[in-house]
Amino acid sequence: MAIEWADFEKVELRVGTVVTAEPNEKARKPAYVLTVDLGDELGVKTSSAQITEHYRAADLIGRQVLCVCNFEPKRVAGVKSEVLVTGAHDGDGNVVLAGFDRAVPNGTRLL
Repeated sequence: MAIEWADFEKVELRVGTVVTAEPNEKARKPAYVLTVDLGDELGVKTSSAQITEHYRAADLIGRQVLCVCNFEPKRVAGVKSEVLVTGAHDGDGNVVLAGFDRAVPNGTRLL
């Protein structure tokens, strides 16, 4: 289904850096609670992410990720998830994070 450019512009996709990553003990499926620095304009936001299959919490610290920043916050397993960290499923259905091959400033909006 084709969309209009204006529809795409409504989705606020921004780059952030993972500051902390901890297991979400309340989640039914293994997940991490991430805090992501999205720059001066948006600040630090929280996300619950089911990305434990390919990533150790310690390895996520300092990694840049692409986040959807304009969803309404959602309560996920006891966590106020303020942004959606993006990725794609691999052949086994596990999430592989979207990322960048060069560092960009936190808060940069995807064009």
